[in-house]
Amino acid sequence: MYKIREFDAQKDSKSAHRIWREINWLDDDNQEKYLDIFLSDGSGLVAELGGNAECLVTSKAGILRYQKEDLKLSVITSVGTSRIARKQGLAKKLTAKQIAIDAQAGSLVSTLGIFEQGFYNLLGYGMGSYEHWIAFDPADLMINKKIKPPRRLSKDDWHLVHGSLLNRQRRHGACTLLSECVSEAELGWTKDGFGLGYMDESKAKLTHFFFGSIKGEHGPLVINVMAYQNFKQFLELMALIKTFGDQIRLVKMREPSGIQMQDLLRNPFRPRITTEKSKYEHTNRAAAYWQMRICDLKACMAVTHLNTRLIRFNLELSDPIESLLDSDTKWRGCGGNYTIILGSESKADSGFEDGLPFLKADIGAFTRLWLGIGSATGLSVTDNLSGQVSLLEDLDEILCLPAPHPDWDY
Repeated sequence: MYKIREFDAQKDSKSAHRIWREINWLDDDNQEKYLDIFLSDGSGLVAELGGNAECLVTSKAGILRYQKEDLKLSVITSVGTSRIARKQGLAKKLTAKQIAIDAQAGSLVSTLGIFEQGFYNLLGYGMGSYEHWIAFDPADLMINKKIKPPRRLSKDDWHLVHGSLLNRQRRHGACTLLSECVSEAELGWTKDGFGLGYMDESKAKLTHFFFGSIKGEHGPLVINVMAYQNFKQFLELMALIKTFGDQIRLVKMREPSGIQMQDLLRNPFRPRITTEKSKYEHTNRAAAYWQMRICDLKACMAVTHLNTRLIRFNLELSDPIESLLDSDTKWRGCGGNYTIILGSESKADSGFEDGLPFLKADIGAFTRLWLGIGSATGLSVTDNLSGQVSLLEDLDEILCLPAPHPDWDY
C-alpha cells in the first residue's frame, strides 16, 4: 500500500534522481545537481512504496496574465512515476491533491505541460492554444537594423535571465514562474547553452535576450527562451540573430505572442521545398502541449472585463477532479450550478436564475472558452460543451480574445 506525503528534499533526493533517470529526464550526474536546485523551492508530493518515493509531483507559484489582469497561478512543473509504480493511479491521485493544495492556498488557475492529450483532462484540464515552432535561415530575415554588441550570457547568469523574464512584455495568456530556481535549473540543463542580450543603462538589469544552444558549425541554433519588454527590443534581437546568417544555416524558435514570423522572412515558401528532409529543413510546426483549468470560477469571472454588451446564462458545470480527492479535502473543484454574467463587469453566482438560457460544460471546456482558446460553437463540436444555438452564437460574439500563449515553457 502506498503512502502520500510531502516531498522531503533531504530524504527523497536520491529517489527523485532515480525516478527522473527511469523516465529519461536526466542524462548525467551534472543534471542531478540541477534537479536538486529545481526541487529546492515550491511544493511537492510523493507516493511512498516500501519506504521509497516512487511517484513525485511538483508545483511552483506563478502568475497568469488574463487580458490586463494578473491572476495567481499554480504551475504543475513535473509529474513522474518510477518503473515499478506505473498504472497504480498514483500520478493522477498526487496531481489532484497538489492542485487542491494550491487552490486552497489561493491559486485561481492551474496549468501544466503534457506528454499526451487526454490524461490530464481527467483532472479537469483543457487543451491550450497551438504553439508554432518555426525553423528558418537567419540570413532570410528582412531586418535591416544596426545593432550594438550584445552581452554574453552563460548558465551562471540565471539571476539576470530570471529578472528579465519577470519583467518581460506579457500579453494575454502569459505565464510567469516566480521561483528563481526554475531559471537556474533550466539554464543548467541546456547542453552547451549560451545566450546573448542587452543590459539597461545602469548595467544592472538584463532588458532583452535569448538563450539556447548550437549543434555543429552550421547549426541548427535552437532558441529555448526569449524575453523583451517591447517589440522594438524584439526586432533588435532578431537583427542580432540575423548576424549569424553567414555561418548558421538554421534557427529554430517558438513564435512570439502577437508576431507572425513569416512576415519577417524573405521567400518563406521556397526554402521549404529546397530543404525538405534535410538537416536544415525549413518548417513551421504547430502543436498544443500545455493545458489549463480554472480553480476558482467566481474569482476568475470577477476579473473578466469584456468590451461588449452584457449577457446572462445558467451554467451547469461538472468537474472530474472531485472524484479523485479525499473526502476531507476542503477544495472540491468547481462543479455546480451557476448564473453567469459576462460583460464589462462579469460575475458568477451560485444557483440558477429562472428564464435564462442554459450552457452545460465541464471545467476544462469552460476554461478554454474563458481563455479564448476555442469558440463556443467550435467547442460544442469537439469538447464537452453544449447549449442553445443562440447562446453559443452570443458567446462567439462577445468572447473575442487574443489567442493565449504562456511564452514560457514548463
